[in-house]
Amino acid sequence: MSSTTFPAGIAPGLDLRARPGLWWGGLLAGLAWVAAALATGLLPDAIEVGRTQELGLGTALLGAALLLAAFGAPWLGRAGQRLRAAGPWLIVLGLALAGWELVTAKYALLPLPFFASPQGLLEVYLEDWPRLGESVLRSLWLLLTGYAIGAAAGFVAGVALGWSRAIGYWVHPVLRLVGPLPATAWLPVAFFAFPSSGSASTFLVALATWFPVTVLTWSGVAGVNKAYYDIARTLGASQSFLVLKVAVPAAPPQVFVGLFMGLGASFSVLVVAEMLGVKAGLGWYLQWAQGWAAYGNMYAALLVMALMCSTLVTLLFKGRDRVLAWQKGTVRW
Repeated sequence: MSSTTFPAGIAPGLDLRARPGLWWGGLLAGLAWVAAALATGLLPDAIEVGRTQELGLGTALLGAALLLAAFGAPWLGRAGQRLRAAGPWLIVLGLALAGWELVTAKYALLPLPFFASPQGLLEVYLEDWPRLGESVLRSLWLLLTGYAIGAAAGFVAGVALGWSRAIGYWVHPVLRLVGPLPATAWLPVAFFAFPSSGSASTFLVALATWFPVTVLTWSGVAGVNKAYYDIARTLGASQSFLVLKVAVPAAPPQVFVGLFMGLGASFSVLVVAEMLGVKAGLGWYLQWAQGWAAYGNMYAALLVMALMCSTLVTLLFKGRDRVLAWQKGTVRW
C-alpha cells in the first residue's frame, strides 16, 4: 500500500520530501490572500462602502509577503518555523476574508446594517481611532486598577483565612453568602455608595476579582503540609516567618488559578460597568455604537476587546510560567 504525503504546514507532523525548500502551506495561504484581494478589488460593490481600495491593497501585500515566505522559509529561522505552524490558520483566514467580502460588500447576502463588511471595520480603525483608542486606554486603566485592588485584597484575605482560625470562623460564613453573588448585582449599591461612576466601576471590577483570588489563596495556604510548620517551629521560626516564608510561598499555584478566574470575571463586569454612567471605555463605545446603529464600530470594538483580553491572559500565563517554572505547561493557554 502506498503512503500519501501532504504539504508541510497543512497537516502537522507531515512533510513533503520532494520539495523540502518550499513551504506549501505558505504558498496556499498566499494564494488565498491574493484571491481575497482580487475579489475585493475587481468585483463591483453591491452596496456603497468605503476603503475598498485600501483593503484590497493591504490584502494583496499580505498575500505577496506570504508567497515570498513560501519560497524563503528555510532562511527565516525561528520566524519561519512559527509561520509554518500558523500555515493552516493563514489559509483559513484568507478564505474567510474572501467569503466575508463576498457575502457582505459584493453580493449583500447578509442583511444590513447588522452585518458589517471588512471595509466597514477598516474604516472604523482608520477614521474613528481617536475615540476608539481613548476607549481602549480608559478600559485598560479601569480594568488594571480594579483588578490590582481586587487581587491584592483577595490575596491578603485568603492568607488570613487560611492561617487564622478566628478570622476563618467570622469571615467564612460571610464569604460563602456574599462571594457567589455576581458582582453586577451590586450595581445599584455601588453607584449609590460611591461618589462617581468611575470609582463605582473600579469597585465592581475589584469585587469580581476578589472572590476567586480569596478562595484559591485560602485553599493554597490551608493545604500546606503541616510537617513544614513543625520543622520550622523546631528551628525557632516565629509566626511571621511561618506565614511569609512557609505558607505564602506554598500558595502561588492556587493563587494563579484564582488570578486567572478573577481576570475572566473582571472582563464581563468591566463591560457592564462601563455601559452605566462612564463617559469613555469599550463598554461605553459598544453602547454608543448600538444606539446609533453603527454596527461596524461595534464589531471593531468587539475585535479590539477580544485581542486585549487575550493578550492580558497570555501575559498572566507567561508570568505564571516564570514564577512557577517547575509547573510550566501544567495549565495551558
